[in-house]
Amino acid sequence: MTLQQLRYLIAIANHGSISAAAHTLYVSQSSLSVAVRDIERETGVTIFERSNRGITLTSDGIELLGYARQVVEQADLMAQRYSGRGDAANQAQRLAITSQHYAFVVEAFLELSEEYEGDSYNFSLRETRTSEVIEDVRDFRSDLGVLYLSSFNESVIGHALEDANLSFNLLFTAQPHIFVNEAHPLAERAEVTLDDLTDYPRYAFEQGNANSFFYAEEPFAELAHSKRIAVSDRGTLSNLLAHHNGYTISTGVLSSEMYTGIASVPLATKELMRVGYIVHNERQLSDLAQRYIEKLSLFVEGYQIGLSAL
Repeated sequence: MTLQQLRYLIAIANHGSISAAAHTLYVSQSSLSVAVRDIERETGVTIFERSNRGITLTSDGIELLGYARQVVEQADLMAQRYSGRGDAANQAQRLAITSQHYAFVVEAFLELSEEYEGDSYNFSLRETRTSEVIEDVRDFRSDLGVLYLSSFNESVIGHALEDANLSFNLLFTAQPHIFVNEAHPLAERAEVTLDDLTDYPRYAFEQGNANSFFYAEEPFAELAHSKRIAVSDRGTLSNLLAHHNGYTISTGVLSSEMYTGIASVPLATKELMRVGYIVHNERQLSDLAQRYIEKLSLFVEGYQIGLSAL
């Protein structure tokens, strides 16, 4: 199969029909149909189910499409990375970071971006689900990822990192804290217990298809809670914290990027959060990626609220 055939396959899946994909790509429907048949014959699987209502992906087709997207993305990244290599002066410096939802990750990224003086660069930061942090670094879409380990999740996440040929590098260790708004009944406490949180809504980041307790971004996700709101971005979470009486559990590291009016209160527990960055064992980090790691460390040192130096 060719890259062009894989691009056709992705377009058909995105549009939900061969005719719509053909119209967008300015190719004939027969060309797309032949491409699908060739891939099906080569792989031995049926990719689409066809009916009067159109086409839908089979279970095998969904799996194959995932691989197709990875191949095409990697080919595009390679073309982007190495195009114009003969003209060193015009090469764009690249930095790609994927992370769980941490404000200090964003602040370090913004500061590095503002300080960078190169004429050409391509920087990206993606805050996303735990499984996608691992996938992005595994597939070389990102230079490094940021996530946390604990005694609860380290076995499962550790195996996932090992299978992906990734290594975990500790940035800091923190006692879990709750984030609440400053008017919250628990905001002035010196410390809170899990029992204190029973009556309040819990806010968490949704994890999509990998919605396992082990992949949660918040400690104690495995504990039952009658009131829970899942969100996908930090802006929504910050709004909930600033204007409502719920809470989330995190490192306790507050930053200027977060909305004002949010308090951080230590959680009474022996559990610890080990926050670090993951890298591919077969990848040598660029000078730019190393500078970003230095920025991360500086920001962590600057926010000592709730951190335990272990």
